[in-house]
Amino acid sequence: MPGDQPTVLLVEDEPAQREVLAYNLEAEGFRVARAENGEEGLLLVDEEAPDVIVLDWMLPSVSGIEVCRRLKMRSDTRGIPVIMLSARSEEVDRVRGLETGADDYVVKPYSVVELMARVRTQLRRTRPAAIGERLEFEDIVLDAETHRVTRNGDALKLGPTEFRLLSTLMEKPGRVWSRDQLLDRVWGRDIYVDTRTVDVHVGRLRKALCQFGGDDPVRTVRGAGYALG
Repeated sequence: MPGDQPTVLLVEDEPAQREVLAYNLEAEGFRVARAENGEEGLLLVDEEAPDVIVLDWMLPSVSGIEVCRRLKMRSDTRGIPVIMLSARSEEVDRVRGLETGADDYVVKPYSVVELMARVRTQLRRTRPAAIGERLEFEDIVLDAETHRVTRNGDALKLGPTEFRLLSTLMEKPGRVWSRDQLLDRVWGRDIYVDTRTVDVHVGRLRKALCQFGGDDPVRTVRGAGYALG
C-alpha cells in the first residue's frame, strides 16, 4: 500500500548519480521524490513531507548547506533527518555540515550499500514501524515484521488500514495528527480519500483496541485531529 512506503527526498544535481541512487532506494522499498537543485528541493519538502532527505552539498543556486540550514530553522521540518553528501572530506567541512544541522555526513565516493544502511538508520528514528521495528505503548505491542498487535498479551484483530493507522500513532505517542496528515501517511498521497474516512477507521481502531477491555488510548483533539495518549 502507498501509505506503507517511507518517502526519501533525493536532492542531487548530477543526473546519472541521481538515477543510480533513486534506483537503489526504490529497490530498498522507499518512495523517492527527486530534485535537481536546492530551490526545487525546498519546494518538494513541503509537497512530499519526506521521512528522510538525502542532500548533495554542491548544488546550483541554493547550496545543500543552505537548504539544510533553512530546514533546521523551521519547526515543521527540523525533525526530518538530513544525510549530507559531499566530495569535501576535510574534518572542518564535516563539522560544518553537522553543525548546520545535518544528521549524517557521507563523503563521495561512497558505497551505495553503506548509504542505504545510513538511510535505514535515520528511518529507525522517524518511521520505525515502516522498517519492521517493534513498537510499544503502555500495554500495546505492535510487531511490524510479523504484522501482529497485542494488548496486555491478547492478540488483537486489526484490518490493514487500522494496522497502518496504529503504526503511525505509535511511532510518535502524544503527537497530534490532523486528518490530512493521517491521510498522507496511512493512505498515501496518490489516492483520494475523503477526510471523513479517517474518522471511520479511527472508530474501528478504537473498537479493536478495546475488544478485550481497557481504556481507549486514542485521544480526539477537537479541531486538530487524533493522538495516542
